[in-house]
Amino acid sequence: MFTTFSMVARCPETSTLGICVATAVPAVGSVVPHAEFGVGAIATQASTNVLYGINGLKLLKMGFSPQTALEAMLKEDPERELRQVIIIDKDGRTVAFTGKGTIDWKGHVIGENYVVAGNMLVGRKVIETMAHTFKDSKGELSERLMIALESGQRAGGDKRGKKSAALLVVNHQRITTRPRLDLRVDEHPEPIKELRRIYEAYKGWISSSK
Repeated sequence: MFTTFSMVARCPETSTLGICVATAVPAVGSVVPHAEFGVGAIATQASTNVLYGINGLKLLKMGFSPQTALEAMLKEDPERELRQVIIIDKDGRTVAFTGKGTIDWKGHVIGENYVVAGNMLVGRKVIETMAHTFKDSKGELSERLMIALESGQRAGGDKRGKKSAALLVVNHQRITTRPRLDLRVDEHPEPIKELRRIYEAYKGWISSSK
């Protein structure tokens, strides 16, 4: 998956963790976002290697900091310069890596309780807009991530186009191994708009089932 823009974030009040992501190829939700409540949230993109998500969560669960976990995984990866990885843990500690071999525009921004990153974008304004939108927003983490993703698309998003998007949020309401919220649009001409539609339908279902 050679292009993506994403955000990992945490709500300090509820300890909720989440990820939003969109890209110009199908099925982004099946490979980029990884999260576990009480552990952390990881997005692995550019030349995506899902082991950064799988092993990264294992290392965080063992007590390693995001920085140490990422350094350990990068050290073992001969293709690390093709990767882009962002991590936030349950305590709000963050780290990001954008490999030199990822495609312009590429980069990341680290803020309090969030990290946003992208590659093969129209420009830096995509992730800067997402960061500003997230910081200025209020409410549930899922909604804040959703509007941040929408703002990134309005700022230009992926310079190749649009195909898929995903929203993954985990909190104390998770049931056994099922996250509270795991929504995906895998092949659509307007994936973020479709993700919003599905998200609103989900919220309506939750409200009616209480």
